[in-house]
Amino acid sequence: MKIIQISDTHFSPSKPHFNGNWEPIRRWIEQVEPDLVVHTGDLTIDGADQEDDLVFSMALLGELDIPVLAVPGNHDVGHMPGSHQPIDDTRLDRWRRLVGPDRFAKDLGHWRIIGLNSLLLGSGQAEEEEQFNWLVETLADLGGRRVALFAHKPLFVDDPMEGDTGYWGARPTERQHILDLLSAHDVALYASGHLHWAWQGKVGRTKLVWAPPTSFIIDKLEREMPGDRLIGGVIHHLGEDATSEIVEVPGTIAHVLDDVIDEVYPRTVSTLPGEAAE
Repeated sequence: MKIIQISDTHFSPSKPHFNGNWEPIRRWIEQVEPDLVVHTGDLTIDGADQEDDLVFSMALLGELDIPVLAVPGNHDVGHMPGSHQPIDDTRLDRWRRLVGPDRFAKDLGHWRIIGLNSLLLGSGQAEEEEQFNWLVETLADLGGRRVALFAHKPLFVDDPMEGDTGYWGARPTERQHILDLLSAHDVALYASGHLHWAWQGKVGRTKLVWAPPTSFIIDKLEREMPGDRLIGGVIHHLGEDATSEIVEVPGTIAHVLDDVIDEVYPRTVSTLPGEAAE
């Protein structure tokens, strides 16, 4: 079975800076002929507040003749408490109405494909505990299936024992809860996006993949992170185990956010560290 993961498309009808990369990405997906496409969030530039961004983005994904599942990113449903767009019921309801569920579990052969709303982790939002309990139940009844888990945010950036990285990774307590579940259920793959870097690694027996964006790379606005800066996607091959191939897709343009930041995500003095840069 083949799954293509794309991430961080940052589509918008009013800010079309990165929309042009969709055509080569779409052609590549159709050439690979996957069984499923999973979009790991930041579908939009500002779906958290602009309904038109979500409608426009879903129309583009609808051009594919392949099943697509998606989980939200921070620019789709909001982010941390105290940010200028905290995740809340209004933003979650908008995603669910226009895109679909913000979490999912789908059985394909001897694999269970799980999508997690990582923006709820550590949010204090009313549905955070509900989602965690759902994940526990979903992992408890696998019937011998292997698990591939998809989310927008990675669990950590440099080290599973690192402190709170704020905007970029999960908070330590919530991270450990998920890491414990990955270990207890021998989860094969945790695949995410968000960082605009492409990287593969492992934690315990679980393979980790950061999908590259299809939209832009970041130069000096943020620190160096592990991996490579490129525009593309990931092909996940799910057989007896999971293997993943990060692909730089021909015909895409590696836009640099630094050059257009104030057009796409205007900075303010109240913006949290990292928030204007991704």
